[in-house]
Amino acid sequence: MQCFHIGRNEAGQRFDKYLKKLLPKAPGSFVYKMLRKKNITLNGKKADGSEKLQVEDEVKLFLSEQTFAKFASPRMRLGEGAQGYAGAMEGTGLAKDYPYAPLDIVYEDEDILIINKPAGMLSQKAKPGDISANEYIIGYLLHSRSITPDELATFRPSICNRLDYNTSGLLLAGKSLKGLQDMGGQLNSRSMEKHYRCLVKGAIKEPRMIDGWLKKDGERNHVQVSQAELPGSKYIKTSYTPLAYYQKGALGHSCLRRAGQKRIADGMEVFTLLDVQLFTGRSHQIRAHLASIGHPIVGDGKYGDKRINGFFARQFQIQAQMLQAYRLTFKDGREFEALPAAEFQRALGDIKGVTGKGM
Repeated sequence: MQCFHIGRNEAGQRFDKYLKKLLPKAPGSFVYKMLRKKNITLNGKKADGSEKLQVEDEVKLFLSEQTFAKFASPRMRLGEGAQGYAGAMEGTGLAKDYPYAPLDIVYEDEDILIINKPAGMLSQKAKPGDISANEYIIGYLLHSRSITPDELATFRPSICNRLDYNTSGLLLAGKSLKGLQDMGGQLNSRSMEKHYRCLVKGAIKEPRMIDGWLKKDGERNHVQVSQAELPGSKYIKTSYTPLAYYQKGALGHSCLRRAGQKRIADGMEVFTLLDVQLFTGRSHQIRAHLASIGHPIVGDGKYGDKRINGFFARQFQIQAQMLQAYRLTFKDGREFEALPAAEFQRALGDIKGVTGKGM
C-alpha cells in the first residue's frame, strides 16, 4: 500500500488528473478500474476521480510494490525523508536534468520566483537535450529544498513568460500551482505591466505609440512588420519613451559619451536608450517593430545594422541584442526591477538611475 498527502501544489485539481501524474505509465482504464474497485481511495472513501483535491487530503493506493513501480514515474522515490536529500537525488538523474547553478534572483516567495536571465540562456527547451532557465530554476528549487524529488512527480515548477535566447531580463516562474495560476492569469489578461530597456540606432526625441501588423515566417524564424494587414498577420502595438542619448566619438574615436537631450552634437552618430512597453506580445515584436521605423536595436543580428553591430562587438564585446526586460508591475502594485544587464554596463556605464518612470 502507498499513501500520499496532498500538498498546496496538488490542491485544486481533479483527483483523476493527479493520479495520471502520479502513475504516468498507467492507462486511464487501469486508473478508473482501481477507483471503481476501491483499490485507490480518497480520505478512506471510494472516489470516481472528479473530486477537487484539498490540502491534507489522503490518497491511498492498494497496489503491490511491483505494480506501483511499473506505472509510477521513475523519479518517484518513497521514503525520501529517511534517505535524506542527497540520497533522494542519487540515481534519479535529477542532478543531470536539473543542474544547480547560481541564479540572479530578483524576488522569491513561497509561490513565485523572479530571476534576471542573462543573454545567451534559453527560457525553455528548444530540443530534448537542452538545459534552459526552466531546468536551472528547478535545480535551484531542489537544491534549496523548496521542492522535493517526490513532488516533481505530480507538480513541476515552470516559467510563466518567455524571453528570446539573446534577450536578458526578468523571467517569472511559478513555484507552486497557485503561483502559476496567478501569474498566468495576469499575463493572459495583460494586467501585468512589462517594460523593456533597449539601445537603438538614431535619435528618438519624443515618446510615441506605434502599431502595425506582424507576420511570422516559422521556417526562417523571422517576422515581417507592415502598416497594412496581410494574410496571416497579427496586430501589434508598442510604445516607447526616450531615456538618454549616447554619441559615438568623432572619426578615430571608439567611445560612447552621454549627451543631454538638448545637447546632441552635430555630425556625430547618435544612439537612444529607450523604455519600451508592449501592449501585444508577438514573436520578435520589439526588435522588428523598432527596425521597421529605422531604429534597429544595437547588437541584433537578425533585424539590426551590421556596421553598428560590428562596432559594438569590437569595442564593447557585445554579442547579443541590447534588449532587457527590466521592470514588471503586478496588478496589486508590486514592482520589480532588474539591474542593467552586463552588455549595457560595458557599453553605457552606470544607468541604474535611468528609468522611464514619470517621463
